Amino acid sequence: MTDAELPQSGALLRDTDRGRVGEFMGKAGPYYMLRPVGGGREWEASPEVVEPLTPEEVLSEKVKRANAQSTGAVL
Repeated sequence: MTDAELPQSGALLRDTDRGRVGEFMGKAGPYYMLRPVGGGREWEASPEVVEPLTPEEVLSEKVKRANAQSTGAVL
């Protein structure tokens, strides 16, 4: 992704280096700042290794979060 394609705040992205999904929080220098879905400690990811989730994957992440909240589990 380039600066022209900067994701919206809160967009769900996959960090392919770490195999993690995170919420886009902003940009710090050359890095994207991501945090775990629903909160937690942010991490830096190079824009070259970040990809957007498909609509199906976004829905799946939202369902996982809702299920965790309903049972009191933490994701």
